[in-house]
Amino acid sequence: MLYRPLGATGLTVSEIGFGCASFWGKPVFSERQAVGLVHAAIEAGVTLLDTGASYSGGQAEPRLGRALKGRDVSRLVIASKAGTYAQGGKVLRDFSAAAVRESTERSLRNLGIGALGLLQLHGPTLGELTEDLIAELATLKARGLIRAAGVNSFDPAVVEAAIALAQIDVVMIDYNVLRPQREPLIARAAAAGKGVLAGMPLAMGHTALKVANIRGPQDFWYAARGLARHRAEVRAGARFSFLHRLRGMTGSQAALAYVLANRGVSAAVIGTTRAAHLHEDLTASGMALPAEAAARIAEAQSRAS
Repeated sequence: MLYRPLGATGLTVSEIGFGCASFWGKPVFSERQAVGLVHAAIEAGVTLLDTGASYSGGQAEPRLGRALKGRDVSRLVIASKAGTYAQGGKVLRDFSAAAVRESTERSLRNLGIGALGLLQLHGPTLGELTEDLIAELATLKARGLIRAAGVNSFDPAVVEAAIALAQIDVVMIDYNVLRPQREPLIARAAAAGKGVLAGMPLAMGHTALKVANIRGPQDFWYAARGLARHRAEVRAGARFSFLHRLRGMTGSQAALAYVLANRGVSAAVIGTTRAAHLHEDLTASGMALPAEAAARIAEAQSRAS
């Protein structure tokens, strides 16, 4: 595993992080398997673990806390999110300074740690980035409850605003072969000293048409979500199916190599519920995308624009 600086935070992270969210955190998915994936990721050199207060119906954070219990976490950058929370089967929003403070303190209890390496505001609107909220992030740093603050958003206008805020150290955006338009944002963030986390680096598996490859309950869950929320991406992914026919690397490894070829990216955060997929993805660290494959990606992207 290779490592990169997380912007100007002073933190270093594995260039591939593990996302503890979605089906991974749901009670229907075996706790033993979920914990085993976290342990396997750490043993393979992963130091960035990403979760959120609202993930998996609020079950992801406590599950990650159980996975970390009794382990040395001093080398890990544990990231969580605030501003959204799960209640009654719904995800609700509250970006008030008090709510974010309470969410942070609750996250620390759930995770069983004394400080978050990174706290990210989870999908705020421009109007929710208030002076009081930004001041609260500074207070949380001063109290030693968080080491860095970030914004997780797929809205370019929000990301632009976050880059301009001195108290924001990291931005997490959706960057993958289907999202080359994020590259100017990444360049501006990196130039401003911000760490950049690439969310959805595998394009949710759409390049492999995983919505049509159902082998277990988790596949059905992800397929249903993809068809409900991301139909355009499912269609666009077909243009990149050639990634799964390259020599010397799998389609997932090629997708990650594409993202990590951008030196403005600090880490790509992947998620999986299968040990074989985890191993496959983590071995992409240090892989170089063949020039021919990069050219074909660029050509497929140009046809989409």
